[in-house]
Amino acid sequence: MVRSSGSGMGCPDWPRCFGAWVPPSTVEELPSNYKEVNAAIRVKKNEKFVRMLKMVGMNEVALQLESDKSISVEEDFSLLKSRIEYANRIVGVIIGVMISLVLFRSVRFVKTKGKLFVAALAAWLSVVFTGWFGSIVVSTKLTPWTVSVHLGFAFLIVGLLVYLFHETSENPGYFQVSVWLVRLCLVLSIIQMVFGVQVREVLDQIAFAFDSRRGEWISMLGLEFIVHRSFSWVILLSNGWLSYQLIKNSGYSILSTGLVILTVGSVVTGVGMAYGSVPAYLQPLHLLISSLIFGALLLIWLRVGNRKLELKHA
Repeated sequence: MVRSSGSGMGCPDWPRCFGAWVPPSTVEELPSNYKEVNAAIRVKKNEKFVRMLKMVGMNEVALQLESDKSISVEEDFSLLKSRIEYANRIVGVIIGVMISLVLFRSVRFVKTKGKLFVAALAAWLSVVFTGWFGSIVVSTKLTPWTVSVHLGFAFLIVGLLVYLFHETSENPGYFQVSVWLVRLCLVLSIIQMVFGVQVREVLDQIAFAFDSRRGEWISMLGLEFIVHRSFSWVILLSNGWLSYQLIKNSGYSILSTGLVILTVGSVVTGVGMAYGSVPAYLQPLHLLISSLIFGALLLIWLRVGNRKLELKHA
């Protein structure tokens, strides 16, 4: 929702919003020089980040940030955008608290089932990093690659939580299907998500440059979009075949039926964006469906793998 509504800079600083823990209701509540103040804070934070990038050898990326003067240009205050971005941060804090509780509860399994603690710790560290990197996304004014890294860690958190959900389920249902088929579908879906991220990065740049020409955005996309669009047929066929095998061998289930619905939904929303001038409401829906497909395939893979292991020991 933040991306599709263009609210990423609704709060130009982090973790506060316009210097306050509760965003202002009107522009009159802000000092007259609020743009200059925020720009100065942003420049200072970016200088630290550039030094960090150079320390790890990312000199080219650091140079791009240093030379991008648009980063220091502040946007006008928008009540709607500030509320959307602020809501995003509130949800992030709630997630952080909940995963902190998961980590706390996992400590008792350090000696008996250490992998639960390791997974919970990894999820907690990912949340901490994602929260910190969110400040970088804001300070660099939504530089496309930083948005992609931020999104990637969000998917990593989903994967870790799916793993913890599976490992702590009392009576998980196992699937009698080729584990290699599941792995193939999972890898193909990850590849498609990478293609989708590349399309989004280019689309972000087009949207920034041609905000008033939304109907022409798709026509301005290049090879990334063609590959992503064509590869959707591969995903539709592979996930469809996997769902058929799951239903055939193990009967109907939420995962097998849901995978079909989600895959079709992903294609439909993708087509809707391609031929409907990228409607803002379809962008978050398309991403949500992609994350659900990833989680569903990961859970199916875990339960097929454990089933194979059970049969082997039996």
